[in-house]
Amino acid sequence: MTFAEAFERLIGHEGGYVNHPNDPGGATKWGITQRTAREAGYHGDMRDLTRDRAREIYLTGYWLRARCDQYHGAIGYQLFDIAVNSGIGNAIRMLQRAAAVADDGIIGPVTLAAISAHDPLALIVLLNAERQAFYTRLSTWEAFGKGWSRRVAENLRYAVGDT
Repeated sequence: MTFAEAFERLIGHEGGYVNHPNDPGGATKWGITQRTAREAGYHGDMRDLTRDRAREIYLTGYWLRARCDQYHGAIGYQLFDIAVNSGIGNAIRMLQRAAAVADDGIIGPVTLAAISAHDPLALIVLLNAERQAFYTRLSTWEAFGKGWSRRVAENLRYAVGDT
């Protein structure tokens, strides 16, 4: 899976401008929070954030930082989607728990070997189980849990075709 393919899927989850009162991320567009946009150098109104600028932020701020291209494409996509939705550190620790290694947030040789030793589909199922359990512990579960669960279900469907 390429970044371009992963981005198109992600945008299907994220959509346009939203400013939900229960979202601690505040105003978002294309799934990019105002804080993330500012950190990436965008200082305009969030309503005006272009899809192309969002693509750049996702590439450098998530895909490359999480090194999603170093995994089987199906795993790379899942990690990318989780990183965007829950943070890179959380995503990496979820992947490590799914691969049954210490969840220290550092992708080193032990983690890479454990990931490679797993069947990609089985690892993705375990990864999404970690993701779902993570969501249920959040204080915003009541407001956003149904949507997050739909996202996990859709990603499991993708996994079957990707592996």
